[in-house]
Amino acid sequence: MHLGYADSGAGPVLFEDPSGCTRFARADVEEAAGKLAALLTDEHADLLLSYDPQGGYGHPDHVRVHQVGARAAQIAGVRVVEATVPRELVARFARLLLLLRLVTRHHLDQMRGCGMPQSAITHRVDVRRYAAQKRAALAAHRTYVFSRGRTARLFRALIRSPLPVFRIACGTEWFAEPGGRTGELVARGQAAQAS
Repeated sequence: MHLGYADSGAGPVLFEDPSGCTRFARADVEEAAGKLAALLTDEHADLLLSYDPQGGYGHPDHVRVHQVGARAAQIAGVRVVEATVPRELVARFARLLLLLRLVTRHHLDQMRGCGMPQSAITHRVDVRRYAAQKRAALAAHRTYVFSRGRTARLFRALIRSPLPVFRIACGTEWFAEPGGRTGELVARGQAAQAS
């Protein structure tokens, strides 16, 4: 669903808002959360997928998604689960990338702050059989595909990698549920169809 905000772009500079629109990173959290909560209520949602507090890797729109999502879930009274990665895995991967000089403008301390501690992760989902679709979805992120930003080269290498390599690198998705609740992430309609 689209809440009517503009993409904030990638990189350290947040450009001026486009005419008649606010970049999502500048959106008022209460206003945006109110819009999202209304959608959640209208759709009779019982689960909202969002990002962890760091927005995964610190993208300003993803950080705002976390803030807006947490507040909207509170207003609408729905369960929220946040997409993340194990911080320990990021640290190991970051060391390798820096050693191989695949990333050069990142600092290990910054990269160690991405994701959440493994102890906070409540759900792990095997998505290997959807690797082709996931790679295509990532390739549609034009900002990163055509950017000259800090991670663009690595991002392009990932989406151009052979499918078996991509499947290994991106075959698991992790989620953390605030409060540590665990359980099935199945919508009511899907659960009813399965029974």
